[in-house]
Amino acid sequence: MKRVITFGTFDIFHIGHLRILERARALGDHLTVGVSSDKMNHDKKQRYPIYPQDERMRIILGLKCVDEVFLEESLALKGEYIRTHKADVLVMGHDWEGRFDEFRSLCEVVYLPRTQGVSTTDIINQVKTYA
Repeated sequence: MKRVITFGTFDIFHIGHLRILERARALGDHLTVGVSSDKMNHDKKQRYPIYPQDERMRIILGLKCVDEVFLEESLALKGEYIRTHKADVLVMGHDWEGRFDEFRSLCEVVYLPRTQGVSTTDIINQVKTYA
C-alpha cells in the first residue's frame, strides 16, 4: 500500500482544497492529512483560523478521498509525522516548492499546483468588504 501525507490549515474550505486533496489521494492508496492547530496558525499567520481545529479536522475527515486526519502542532515535526504515519509520499502545494526537499530521504516529495484564482485569504478579505 502506498501512503500519502499532506498538511494544511483548510480554513474556509473551498474547491482548491478539495482538488489538491483529491490529487494527493490519486498518488497512493491511503491519504493522511495533518490539519494545522489553531496555535500553529496563529504563530505562523498572526491570526486564528475562522473555524476551530476540531471542526476543520471533522470537515477533512468527512471527505471520501481522506482516510485519516491528525492535528499538526508544529512545522518542526514534519519528519516525525512522516515517520509516524509511514508516508511514502509527501504532497505540498507548489508555493512551498523546495522547502520540504530535506524529507526526500524519508519519502518522495511532490509539489502540486494550487487552483488558480482561489485563496482562503482572498475569500476572507472579500467577505470583509461586504460586512
